[in-house]
Amino acid sequence: MRLKGEDISFGYKKNKLILNDVNISLKSGEVLGLIGDSGSGKSSLCKILSGYENRYHGNVSIDGNEIQPNRYNPVQLVFQHPEKAVNPKWKMNDILNEGHDVSNEILQSFGIKRAWLNRWPNELSGGELQRFALARALGPQTKFLIADEITTMVDAITQAQIWNTILDIAEEQNIGVLVVSHEKDLIKQLCQDILYLDDINNV
Repeated sequence: MRLKGEDISFGYKKNKLILNDVNISLKSGEVLGLIGDSGSGKSSLCKILSGYENRYHGNVSIDGNEIQPNRYNPVQLVFQHPEKAVNPKWKMNDILNEGHDVSNEILQSFGIKRAWLNRWPNELSGGELQRFALARALGPQTKFLIADEITTMVDAITQAQIWNTILDIAEEQNIGVLVVSHEKDLIKQLCQDILYLDDINNV
C-alpha cells in the first residue's frame, strides 16, 4: 500500500505559493523523515496529505484511489499542539474512543494512566495530551501516520519512550510513518530515508 501526494501546490494567497508541484510517496511499514525550516510549508503539506486541507491543486491517493470522505481516514495526522485537536468540552475517555475502542495494551504502552480518563483536557499537560492523540490515531484501520513535530514539548527521555512506542506499533500494524521535523538528529535516528522539503518544493 502506498500513499502519494502528486503535483501538490498550495498557497494562502493566489499569487504566493508555499508549496509548488510537490511529489511525495510513503509506503506501508516505511518510516520516512521530512525536514524543513519553520514556515517552509511542512504543516500545510501534512494537512493536505491527511485531508484537513482541501484548497490545493494536485492529487492525494492510496494505491491510486482517492481517500473517501465521511469514513475513518486511513491517514491520521497528529499535530504539534494536541490541545488544538481535542474537544475541550469532552472528557479524555470520550476523546480517546471517538474513532475506535483503544486497547488497554496501547494505553499502557504510551503510559496513559487510568485516572487520566476522567479528566478534562485542560487538566493534562501537553505531553500527556499528546499520548492520548497518538493512542487515538494508531487505530486498527490506520494505514499511515503523519507526525508533525509531535514531541517538541517533552524532554529527551519521554521523547525516546514515545517514539519507541510509535515505531513498535507501526511495525506490528505495518503502518507507514512520516516523521516531520526540523530536528535533523531525531530524523536520522528514527527514519529509514530522509526528504528535504526544499529539494521537492519548486517555489
